Amino acid sequence: MTNDSGGTLQDVGEFDLIARITGQAAESAPGVIVGPGDDTAVVATPDGRVAVTVDMLIEGRHFRRDWSTPIDIGRKAAAASLADVAAMGARPTSLVVGFGAPGDLPAAWALSLTAGMREEAAQVGAVLVGGDVVEAPQVVISVTALGDLEGREPVLRSGARPGDLVAIVGRFGWSAAGLALLSRGFRSPKVLVDAHRVPEPPYASGVEAARAGATSMIDVSDGLVADARHVAEASGVVITIATDDWEIPEPMQAAASAYNVNPVSWMLSGGEDHALLATFPAGATLPAGFAIIGAVEAGDPGVLVDGVLHSEAGGHRHFG
Repeated sequence: MTNDSGGTLQDVGEFDLIARITGQAAESAPGVIVGPGDDTAVVATPDGRVAVTVDMLIEGRHFRRDWSTPIDIGRKAAAASLADVAAMGARPTSLVVGFGAPGDLPAAWALSLTAGMREEAAQVGAVLVGGDVVEAPQVVISVTALGDLEGREPVLRSGARPGDLVAIVGRFGWSAAGLALLSRGFRSPKVLVDAHRVPEPPYASGVEAARAGATSMIDVSDGLVADARHVAEASGVVITIATDDWEIPEPMQAAASAYNVNPVSWMLSGGEDHALLATFPAGATLPAGFAIIGAVEAGDPGVLVDGVLHSEAGGHRHFG
């Protein structure tokens, strides 16, 4: 971050803010032909196809400035879109960001936010190539991520077939547990609170799953059951999930015990961890880290948890 970051956004102004953001680091990568500074960025598409996704985060709904640092929020915002690219079996390459904020927001906060985005993107070799800033009554962040399929077919939600295995990689339920703690005014177990502030998506596992022949895949952003239902409905199948053998992480056990909550409920309905849920043909060799949690069966689309139809929507729904 530059040292010249004093004042508010109103003091700095739109064009100086953009200059400071683009001056944080030189955005260069093999696929970036033109970076920030022109009307558009130009990125190479060796595959001839581009995986594109966008996610929006709204202050007060997706994050709180009194709970998270701007770097945390930047990382979380970038992770939401980068994980979607990974869930298609693509390799994330670049980000474009839209940012709205009140004029009295410290300019240093905005610069730290973009530093967090860059930090998260760097984990997968992606770079920030452009964006836009506007004045808004609250902080609004929109992150568009682009990805390279590298010659592979995209892994869709609609490819699951009866007989497939259902497997997951990454943490799930951790963010929901962290949110429950923060909502009650607590800051420990810290690992759970940190999981809500900054997710840890298993980015590399998306490409590995595609190479291993995954028939479908989805980023678990809304909750395990909710996102499994998306796969079930897109594929026209039943997704069965068995929780009997789940190992409950110790921090989650401690938090659940303190609040008399069944931790499995966090794992079934909690979102924003960005684990990857995938289906594989029976007998397939699963990539490292994936754990089998169920199977795909024929029938009316739906999700069975321990043999019982899970009729609740599960997860978060806007306008619900």
